Amino acid sequence: MSQRQKGSVNVFEIPALMRKLAIERPLFHSEADFQHALAWLIHEQHSDSGVRLEYKPPIKETMYLDIWLAKSGVAIELKYRTRNLERKHNGESFYLRKQSACDISRYDFLKDIQRLESLSGFSDAKAGFAVFLTNDHLYWTGPTREGTVDAAFSLRGEPDVQIQGEMTWSERASAGTKRDREEPIRLKGAYEAQWQDYSRVPGERYGEFRYLMVEAAIG
Repeated sequence: MSQRQKGSVNVFEIPALMRKLAIERPLFHSEADFQHALAWLIHEQHSDSGVRLEYKPPIKETMYLDIWLAKSGVAIELKYRTRNLERKHNGESFYLRKQSACDISRYDFLKDIQRLESLSGFSDAKAGFAVFLTNDHLYWTGPTREGTVDAAFSLRGEPDVQIQGEMTWSERASAGTKRDREEPIRLKGAYEAQWQDYSRVPGERYGEFRYLMVEAAIG
């Protein structure tokens, strides 16, 4: 998907969509709110793309894609994690709360990439993107200590550091932390954690929003 096509969304268009979305929606109430807003914008920009929400692809793995563009075969998985922020924007009140367990959220985002890679057995799938939006700086700066239980799942943006191969919990990770997430993450592709600016809510400690976008290796 190196060339722009009518009715499709490619790796170059998603940052443009995020920039446009940030103007009207610098923050969201929830992940579902983010999903709906992005899907609606894609529909406005690409009315013939066949936007679907919670689409079940016909593969063996049980999975539902957050956004599926039926005409172009583009899958998009989203994550939205927040820290405390109360704000009124355009007359609408937002009450964001701290969502702890960064270790689990890192695992889940990497699992999204793994799930998108599994679409390689689905001929209709042409591209897959995982997008993580947050105002929690710990995702793009941490963990800063060595030896954390989730060190292998770090999304910290560092030059020449790639997300790849098999990633698993430290032996010190508790059973509660790993519950329903015991399996290692195994990626076929190699990816960089390049965080992009999304929006800034002035005067707020956690007013900076950034996003990480990864194009999964499907082909």
